[in-house]
Amino acid sequence: MQHQKYILRCLQLAKLGVGTTRPNPSVGAVIVLNDRIIGEGYTSPFGGPHAEVNAINAVTDKSLLREATLYVTLEPCSHYGKTPPCVDLIILHKIPKIVIGTLDPHDKVAGKGVKKLKEAGCEVIVGVLEDACKLHHKRFLTFHTKKRPYIILKWAQSIDGFIAPNDKISSIHHSADTKRSVAERSPIWITNQYSRQLVHKWRSQEHAILVGTNTVLQDNPSLSTRDWDGTSPIRIVLDRKRRISDDYAIYDGKVKTIILTQIKDKQAEQRENVLFEKIDFSKNIAANICKVLSEHNIQSLIVEGGTKTLQTFIDEKLWDEASVFTGPLAFENGVKAPILDAAPYFEEKIAEDTLKTYFNR
Repeated sequence: MQHQKYILRCLQLAKLGVGTTRPNPSVGAVIVLNDRIIGEGYTSPFGGPHAEVNAINAVTDKSLLREATLYVTLEPCSHYGKTPPCVDLIILHKIPKIVIGTLDPHDKVAGKGVKKLKEAGCEVIVGVLEDACKLHHKRFLTFHTKKRPYIILKWAQSIDGFIAPNDKISSIHHSADTKRSVAERSPIWITNQYSRQLVHKWRSQEHAILVGTNTVLQDNPSLSTRDWDGTSPIRIVLDRKRRISDDYAIYDGKVKTIILTQIKDKQAEQRENVLFEKIDFSKNIAANICKVLSEHNIQSLIVEGGTKTLQTFIDEKLWDEASVFTGPLAFENGVKAPILDAAPYFEEKIAEDTLKTYFNR
């Protein structure tokens, strides 16, 4: 139980770095002596010290480390990257006992950290709260074991199961204008401001966000974290026939954007911060998308719509998690929500909205 208590603290710390450490995982570390925490830390933004280094640096009297226990959510690295191996520092300070949540599947680690620690005479315990640690490190683990991003499906639906009414023109600002300019296009909000802010928080934690052509044409989304303090994700846009013109927000150059298409025109592709990738739209579209994103080292992806795009990932069974908001509106007709044949893992209320979370087991 003592080990679990300190790994839980490691997980609390690790959450503080989510979205800032890529391509490294956001790890948490705690150093304990006589049932008292004497140092703790989590992974710095990429290029900075790892969690174990920050925890060791937090200990004022380094002589105490020779009698302490280091707790960490993920196996310490044993190779040189932007920083030296964490196991070398652990061994240097003669920390006698290391408790690890789960092993690191990265081919440069994969048990080598544990092996090196044991060879140096350290006692190593692996697998404390392993499921919780794997869940926290889901993006990193999925990318390195399945060679694709961790995929989160997200949509909002009306109480009667539609993601949009037949007329997607905003009833608030443009009820009579059926020929809106691109700048005037906006979605009809199904959920409240708190749910929308939560989505922007999620965007700041994930590597990329994907939408289909029709979502862009109808809503002109920026796909940013404007309602949350954080880095906006890479934008992934499906535009098979190159129907999206340059005046849409996805071409504003503010965020790296990858357009997946079947038509490549080199002369038309000279846009700031925009890349074009050709994929096969005839079959296994989700798998083809994952292949391209893996080549770009994208570790996690939010798929936000529309229904056809979301259903493609569901039907190909290429999803790991789904977050489905249900708002209080009733549309009576419109664009039906995706069909997800799964039971929710948990359900919560956000004011008048309901959020259900699913996992693909």
